[in-house]
Amino acid sequence: MIGRGIWKKGAPFFLLLLLLIVWESVTVLLKVEEWLLPAPSAIFIEGIESSRNLFGHLISTTELALSGFFIGSCIGLLIAAILHLFPGVKDAVYPLLILSQNIPIIVLAPLLVIWFGFGMLPKLIVISLVCFFPVAVASLDGFRQTPYELKHYFKMMGAGKKQLFWKLELPHSIPFIFSGLKISATYSVMGAVISEWLGAKSGIGVYMTLASSAFRTDRVFVAIFIIMGMSLIFFGIITFLEKYLVSWKRKEDDKDEAGN
Repeated sequence: MIGRGIWKKGAPFFLLLLLLIVWESVTVLLKVEEWLLPAPSAIFIEGIESSRNLFGHLISTTELALSGFFIGSCIGLLIAAILHLFPGVKDAVYPLLILSQNIPIIVLAPLLVIWFGFGMLPKLIVISLVCFFPVAVASLDGFRQTPYELKHYFKMMGAGKKQLFWKLELPHSIPFIFSGLKISATYSVMGAVISEWLGAKSGIGVYMTLASSAFRTDRVFVAIFIIMGMSLIFFGIITFLEKYLVSWKRKEDDKDEAGN
């Protein structure tokens, strides 16, 4: 049983390790040129040697991703609340929200530069566009799936529409909101990297562009692994906050039920 538990928790790590071993073996046995496909060991060495230069790029991308994630998540939650409280607005706006996700960001980015220049604003717009939609959809589903019996009970107690939203629908939708936040957290890193292609002076996206122009494939893979690591860290932080807040909410609900 212990062995099964270790395997279940460590299976992704073991699979990744196996893939790296196969990758290393193929590049060595077939003598693949480093500019075409560098070995994992070469990528690791380059990452260590470039760590000082990478630190500034990493900080820049992290700040940009967090800022865009916060703005996009707030906008998504606000839009979800408005669409839920005003069904007439939802019928008109919701299809437009879906259409907004069909616009390729890589195509929209140059237009944002033309309209707003090379400053911070177009970059934050790109990340916000990527982040707001998962939060809006997940939150809206959470509001809508509040049990009818609880709504009926609150209305019998004289609760108005605002009280119903703040006291019941919003707390009940917290797990749904966190589901959207976890998706947006991973998207924020991708959005930050894409936005840095718009003319930023630093960032992982800039580092990747320079490495690709110089045919330094090992540095490109270093950037890719950093992006993957950042996404996993952001996802882990949101998951940790979800476990803490949702468990706290359940304890409060249990206390209320015990008091009644």
